[in-house]
Amino acid sequence: MASTTGSSWGLKDPSLIKNQGLIDGQWVDAKDGGKITVTNPANDEELGTVPEMGLQETKEAIEAAAKAFKSWSKTTAKQRHDILMAFYTLMQENTDDLARIITLENGKGLLEAKGEHLYSSSFLEWFAEEAVRTYGEVIPSPFPHIRNVVVKQPIGVVSILTPWNFPSAMITRKLCAALAAGCTAVIKPPPETPFSALALAELASRAGVPSGVINIVPTQKNVSEVGREMCENKIVKKVSFTGSTPVAKMLYGMASSTLKKVSIEAGGNAPFIVFADADIDAAVEGAIACKFRGTGQTCVCANRIYVQSSVYADFASKLADKVAQFKVGNGLEEKTTHGPLIHEKAIEKVTRHVDDAVSRGAQVLIGGKRIEGPGHFYAPTVLSDVPSNALINDEETFGPVAALVKFETEEEVIKMANNTDVGLAGYFYSRDVGRVWRVAEALEVGMVGTNTGLISQAVIPFGGVKESGLGREGSHGIDEYMNTKFIAFGGL
Repeated sequence: MASTTGSSWGLKDPSLIKNQGLIDGQWVDAKDGGKITVTNPANDEELGTVPEMGLQETKEAIEAAAKAFKSWSKTTAKQRHDILMAFYTLMQENTDDLARIITLENGKGLLEAKGEHLYSSSFLEWFAEEAVRTYGEVIPSPFPHIRNVVVKQPIGVVSILTPWNFPSAMITRKLCAALAAGCTAVIKPPPETPFSALALAELASRAGVPSGVINIVPTQKNVSEVGREMCENKIVKKVSFTGSTPVAKMLYGMASSTLKKVSIEAGGNAPFIVFADADIDAAVEGAIACKFRGTGQTCVCANRIYVQSSVYADFASKLADKVAQFKVGNGLEEKTTHGPLIHEKAIEKVTRHVDDAVSRGAQVLIGGKRIEGPGHFYAPTVLSDVPSNALINDEETFGPVAALVKFETEEEVIKMANNTDVGLAGYFYSRDVGRVWRVAEALEVGMVGTNTGLISQAVIPFGGVKESGLGREGSHGIDEYMNTKFIAFGGL
């Protein structure tokens, strides 16, 4: 049974569920009446529909953002700070509802959904504070009659394209930086999880964000033409994308047609290294947090787990014992620790990676198969003796599979860890302070976790190197949404 309102979502505030797109402050349907059906990945039940928007709606959204930019860009940093903090307060007041929306459309457990919600709202607080810290500078001139001043100005209309694995946090990490800078935005949310984005837009409106500053264009079958317009339209001055490396390259090419500023957070293939001098119990806990968060569907989760030979058996046994205690199920159920994968294609990829590893000699310590029944569930899996040529070592699995590879020396494991075209995050456990510095500096990634499996925070510069992307989000990422202008004052 389709849900056309928020009444069947079990929310305290059903009005947070929006079944329309948002253009120039108006909730609107697609011009041709097209719909995208959104389902719960835990049971395949229909949650509701959103409009299947296309080229014309995208152009209108961009034009609305351009019109709103004229006034929004003139607001003071303090005004934007106050609106973002009002938005933050509303998110806190609606924690239970927003987390429930995440769980229903994405599948992750409710406790984890609340964690994402806190992470998501932290970007509002952080960038509200960054808004009033967009300092310029005065540069001493070598000429007595010249004064050099540098100011920062909002770049303009921003296109934001986000993935389904963090339906809320991937919106706020980009949008809040844009709003704080004085930019306006057009958002293409993922068709699998659009309701979180739409609920955030509703709260933004209640917080005082003016009409046209935020526009949302849901699409699925029209994604090629919508994505192209968001990247090539001359009105748009900045593109921010999180998703796979192949799609990132395609969008980057489109944006280059007008030399737009871009921020890209693309795929990862994170190494997780356990040295013999590590605290093994801590390393096991770190691996679980890093590998199995979001049922393995995060861009920074461990994809290749390297364990030094002398502690390999101990680590593998303890990890398998911990994974055996997981409770897989519907995220709304209190006992559930891990939810489903997002859709059938995700199941197919995980199955392909596990089958390939086993065919090459890997051993299944636990899991290794799909859980039959409704929904898209795969048993949390630990593989041992995974050979270096296994597919899982070359491709991002995006699923609940811990692939263990044995190594002997520090030099050897650094070489294996860096043997990939991407470099988003990397992790390792060691109690040797010299090794900590050496390995942290040697890993070819944008972010390193030493003796921790969790690194994501609003205050850090989030991003990668090599083919994992361009630019940084969070931290001082507001600069990604601003132009630096130099002004020479002469005639003095």
